[in-house]
Amino acid sequence: MTSASSEPPALGPLLQSIHSPGDVKNLADDDLLDLAAEIRHSLITSLSKTGGHLGPNLGVVELTIALHRVFSTPKDKFVFDVAHQGYVHKMLTGRADRIHTIRTYKGLNGFLLRSESEHDAYGAGHAGTALSAALGMAAARDLAGNDNHVVAVAGDAAFTCGPTLEALNNIAGTTRRFIVVLNDNEWSIDKNVGAIARYFNDLQTHHIFAAVRAKAAEFVEKVAGKAARTLAHKMEESAKNLLFPNVLFEKFGLRYYGPIDGHDLPLLVRTFEHLKTLQEPVVLHIITEKGRGYQPAIDNPGKFHGLGTYQINDGSTDVSTTPTCSDIFGRTVTDLAMKDPKIVAITAAMPGGTKLEIFKNELPERYYDVGIAEEHAALFACGMATEGYRPFLAIYSTFMQRAYDMIIHDMALQGLPVRLCMDRGGLSGDDGPTHHGLFDIGYLRHVPGIVHMQPKDEDEFVAMLHTMAAYDAGPSAIRYPRGAIKGTPIKKRPQLLEIGKAEVVADGSDVALLGLGTMFEMAERTKALLEEKGLSVALINPRFIKPLDTAVIEQYARKCRVVCTFEDHVLMHGFGAAVIEQLHIAGIHTPVERIGWPDEFIEHGKPDTLRALHDLTPEAAVGKVLGHFSEKSR
Repeated sequence: MTSASSEPPALGPLLQSIHSPGDVKNLADDDLLDLAAEIRHSLITSLSKTGGHLGPNLGVVELTIALHRVFSTPKDKFVFDVAHQGYVHKMLTGRADRIHTIRTYKGLNGFLLRSESEHDAYGAGHAGTALSAALGMAAARDLAGNDNHVVAVAGDAAFTCGPTLEALNNIAGTTRRFIVVLNDNEWSIDKNVGAIARYFNDLQTHHIFAAVRAKAAEFVEKVAGKAARTLAHKMEESAKNLLFPNVLFEKFGLRYYGPIDGHDLPLLVRTFEHLKTLQEPVVLHIITEKGRGYQPAIDNPGKFHGLGTYQINDGSTDVSTTPTCSDIFGRTVTDLAMKDPKIVAITAAMPGGTKLEIFKNELPERYYDVGIAEEHAALFACGMATEGYRPFLAIYSTFMQRAYDMIIHDMALQGLPVRLCMDRGGLSGDDGPTHHGLFDIGYLRHVPGIVHMQPKDEDEFVAMLHTMAAYDAGPSAIRYPRGAIKGTPIKKRPQLLEIGKAEVVADGSDVALLGLGTMFEMAERTKALLEEKGLSVALINPRFIKPLDTAVIEQYARKCRVVCTFEDHVLMHGFGAAVIEQLHIAGIHTPVERIGWPDEFIEHGKPDTLRALHDLTPEAAVGKVLGHFSEKSR
């Protein structure tokens, strides 16, 4: 696996000459297409060794070159929605010689970071943030009396997201100079869904609008003075009157241009040169091809949205024979639904990532993908629960944060049995701080009436899913990691778990180790090391974060000299904190040592590297525990 210190692939001669956006402006027009080809070659080569968001970046090469050709960062501001398509921007702002380090420890981040470059105006990793953040920048510019430009670049999937629509509602009333680029490729991670996605698709495929689009080059050539305004008006009216009496963007007060070919670099440059002269908010609709220039990515845009290492010649990747937790989740919930007609599955634009595509293929009538709309997904699930259905809502832990108000106000307050299935619960490695699922224990455990659990292995994971399916007393949640846990075989007849009951794996009288979920294996290794020191060690699989098994915790806290908890979560308000609170309530003063993540945002890198860096190791746990035993007492 490539690391940040590995030998970088050779850059093309034009790309070697780009050390800042000013260098893009200095190139001859005839060089721009060659620069685009060099960028694509570098992306395909570098990401084959590190993994990353290949398809989205191949689709925005010409767009990004045109932006830097016309505008001047850091004075002008580019705000990329999600920012996973920001690799080309990085390469054109002095980071091309480090693109081979993307997503590796100490290397470039896979998203934009304000701390990484002055050219990164806004950091992101979640969809739907670009328009609101960019509008805030434009408002600040207007208040300060400055003259810089603000450009928000958002994919069509982002327009299914609540914050994007909220921002659209405010643009015209907030500023008169604002550019939105709608990058339309029909995909987010998976194929876009919903009415807005169908609207964009109809817009770009209708035969009349296709004719208008064919005249776009002619229009841009005439963008000076009255002739341009007249032609633009005629083109807009012909399209609107025949196709859309109520054009979406103009109802929001934005002048609409397009759709135009997002890979026609000269056309993009001329269009942006015109748009920067306008004194009104505008939206430019461009049509791009996700994965352009690399056939495997074109053929399989879902796979190449974001992936690990691959073979350049055919795009093939290593296939693990060990099923991931996502695989197990998709198969188990589908099997449960085969037996229970009240079970439904809901996801927010992630059928592939959550593996609910299995459910979709076998039970399509009870499968719902609401697009990038986590808040709506949660409320939609609540509505179904009121009618006696058993919704399984599958959303990554980091994205479930968006539905927090709905979890409290709608699910828990009303006692609705929605099942929250939080994939990527815990460290998400190469994706970095925007995607680590390190906060869900903290934001769920104080919610009244919720059940929250985490399995120690795959077999227990299936048992917990069966337990959730049978639990109708209120909302329940399960957190599980990216990838596999231990590869444990799954029993044919899963047993329902008693709510709030821990598993005592081994008895002991000196130290009690509580290893939550994926950290149970680390607790096992810690136990072995402590027993080598002559200590008697109890090992407990908590299973339930809420309700805690207070009887077992208090029993071993009274019995042992020290308790040590392990969790793949921040320590602040985490599982260990819950144990400390419980012992305080019970008046038990046994010290509690905790192994978990510090009160900071964790960088990107391989999990083992990051755990060692932040002392999430058996050796660190042993050191903390032994501090409570004198040499004489051991």
